[in-house]
Amino acid sequence: MTRKEQMVGTRLPESLIADLEKMEKVEQTDRSTALRKLLYSALRDWKLDHYSQEYGKCRMTLAKAAEEAGVTIWEMMACLRQKKIPAQYDLDDLKHDLDGILSRQRRKLPASKI
Repeated sequence: MTRKEQMVGTRLPESLIADLEKMEKVEQTDRSTALRKLLYSALRDWKLDHYSQEYGKCRMTLAKAAEEAGVTIWEMMACLRQKKIPAQYDLDDLKHDLDGILSRQRRKLPASKI
């Protein structure tokens, strides 16, 4: 049997505990729930940052970066725009995409229309 959750322990400075206690009070939640919420948010931000940088270094495609970050392509594109990371799309990519579109259109047309 595999565990779906795992216990994690760590020591935190008093200032962080004080902020965590404020969050717990405002959110009316327990410490575990507050920490999970913060971790999910921080990891999502980290993934967006990391995979947008990988895309910017031409180490992966836009689709792969979005997939790895756990977001849609549109969300990844918005993140890239915000970070001012240029699109990794050149004239050869455009030609390749247009050739693909044209070949799909030709397959859809009856032989008399080609």
